[in-house]
Amino acid sequence: MPEFQYIARAMSGQEVRGLLTAGTETEVVSTLSSRQLFPLRIELAESARSDERLRGRRVRARDLATFYAQLSDLLRSGVPLLRSLELLQRQTRNKVLKVVLQEVRDDVAEGTRLAEALRQHGNVFPELAVSMVRAGEEGSFLEDVLRRIADFTEHQEDLKGRVIGATVYPLFLSVVGSVVLTVMMVWFVPKFEPVFQRLEARGELPWATTAVVAISDTLGNYGLFVALAAAGGIGLAMQYCRTDEGRLILDRVKLEAPGAGRIYRSLAIARFCRILGTLLNNGVPILNSLRIAKDATGNRILSNAIHTASDFIAAGKSLAEPLRSSGEFPEETVEIIAVAEEANNLEKVLVDIAESMERRTYRYLELFVRLLEPVMLLIMATLILFVMLGLLLPVLQSSSVL
Repeated sequence: MPEFQYIARAMSGQEVRGLLTAGTETEVVSTLSSRQLFPLRIELAESARSDERLRGRRVRARDLATFYAQLSDLLRSGVPLLRSLELLQRQTRNKVLKVVLQEVRDDVAEGTRLAEALRQHGNVFPELAVSMVRAGEEGSFLEDVLRRIADFTEHQEDLKGRVIGATVYPLFLSVVGSVVLTVMMVWFVPKFEPVFQRLEARGELPWATTAVVAISDTLGNYGLFVALAAAGGIGLAMQYCRTDEGRLILDRVKLEAPGAGRIYRSLAIARFCRILGTLLNNGVPILNSLRIAKDATGNRILSNAIHTASDFIAAGKSLAEPLRSSGEFPEETVEIIAVAEEANNLEKVLVDIAESMERRTYRYLELFVRLLEPVMLLIMATLILFVMLGLLLPVLQSSSVL
């Protein structure tokens, strides 16, 4: 609970200052009244203000994975839960996590179950982890669950890192190429205008040079307006994509984009299968597991298909059939799920599906990036060559005339 610093006046008229630990200011007032003190000023202590500023911030997934793994090790070694939380709260270097763990420890000390204490910090602990912890508490295998959460979190971070790492170089090429072209158009092309004007007066200016000069003049004279218009257009597009209609359109584009759509779809489905299989393997009911796993796809098209499947499950039907009917899941994946349901080993098969899809997607991603790099280099080289031809053709014509 936070600390409050107060200034109060005693019955004798003496001014009293001090610190109180309480849940709210009302509790502070009640405590002071019971001590026959009249509060003049009550505010959060400096340390509490600092903690308040940290609340609401997120914690890096790798820090959470370390916390889960260390808590699992401590509990497996026989250290009581309260003592384990206290030790981890003291040794963590993440300031946000330190504040959160202190509150979790206080809640557990007051009799709250660990899962419920974690749920109160939804911005830090994902619902996947909370549900698995609850299942571990109910089944008395909390240590194993925490280790699995740690491994799962590490795996997801490795996956994210590989995807980001694969896209860094193409993005770098795009940025550098755009900067080079802009610099050439704004600062380099205008230096050739005297030559261009003489040729234009004789009607000998090539069409490529005319286009280059027109673009250069537009950027030079109206570059700021073009940048503002582009920024405004991007802002409006982003605002539209936050609406339900825009989000659906964007999610559909992500799934159907040439090349990249296949990667995005495969990774989203693999993430869904892995999370669903992990939850089922840890004793979380299938309807609750589906509710959590559908949001993990990060795509409303897929989430809606999974939501429909959960309705079928609630009616006592299979999972595979509605997934097949949606048309959003690969046929081979649906067939494997159907066989797994018949064999009653769905939780294991789902994790196997995720690993298989991730391996295939890694290979396809590497191939896609290898092809994307020369394509982008070719595009940038073509654009720069076009600008250079626009500049050199008039010069060569002028030299030949002279």
